[in-house]
Amino acid sequence: MSSMADSLVIARRNLIRMTRIPEMLLFGVIQPVMFVVLFTYVFGGSMQIGNTTDPTVYKNFLMAGIFAQTVTFATAGAGAGIADDMHKGLIDRFRSLPMARGAVLTGRTLADLVQTAITLLVLAIVALIVGWRPGSTEPTNAGKVLAGFGLLLLLGYAFTWIGALIGLSVRTPEAATSGGLIWLFPVTFISNAFVDTSQMTPWLRTIADWNPFSATVQACRELFGNPGVSTSDAWPMQHSVWASIIYSVLIVAVFRTLAVRKYRRAAS
Repeated sequence: MSSMADSLVIARRNLIRMTRIPEMLLFGVIQPVMFVVLFTYVFGGSMQIGNTTDPTVYKNFLMAGIFAQTVTFATAGAGAGIADDMHKGLIDRFRSLPMARGAVLTGRTLADLVQTAITLLVLAIVALIVGWRPGSTEPTNAGKVLAGFGLLLLLGYAFTWIGALIGLSVRTPEAATSGGLIWLFPVTFISNAFVDTSQMTPWLRTIADWNPFSATVQACRELFGNPGVSTSDAWPMQHSVWASIIYSVLIVAVFRTLAVRKYRRAAS
């Protein structure tokens, strides 16, 4: 309980900082909105989903992938923020206080989760404006839609711990930003987020089907009532909701342990 209280204090500190630097949130919202507009209106008429290139079908197929990409790209911001705190010596000041060591990282990731939730809300409104409709293919309800967004936030929180480890492993915020993004591109694009994986070569489709990112995208499509055309026999695609939860929990467990251990060594 003491560790959680310390974590909430650090989270509050980061949220106050976010309100004082609103451009952080503004730029975080603009990028995914640009992805929505570009993919919807530039590529929407040429992407084949199943046996059709109908832009409306692609819009409903695309949005779960854009949502998932948005929450995972928050990794770079988390890593840069922690690297900046380390670079400025703020972490050393926290060490002088009677607080749990892991609270610094937990508080930071919780604050990033709140920022991600705000970004996701704005993005969902934009998606509705451009034509995304939950339940366009199969019936759904508000509970399932909220569960889908819950899975997205869980994935984003899990990836934030990867960002925390990267931020503790580099020397500058600039390096943390680059290191936080460079590996995300293959993870998000070798997946079912933007294209029908049945059109990939067999070996690449196998990678995409077992990608943790793909599991969350497929789970959200099913919960949103936009399941797409997945015909894969891979277990994560057949049990995408459970696969998404398992993947995210494992990522949190592994990378939180590594990040806290790295923090203790860096601060010792």
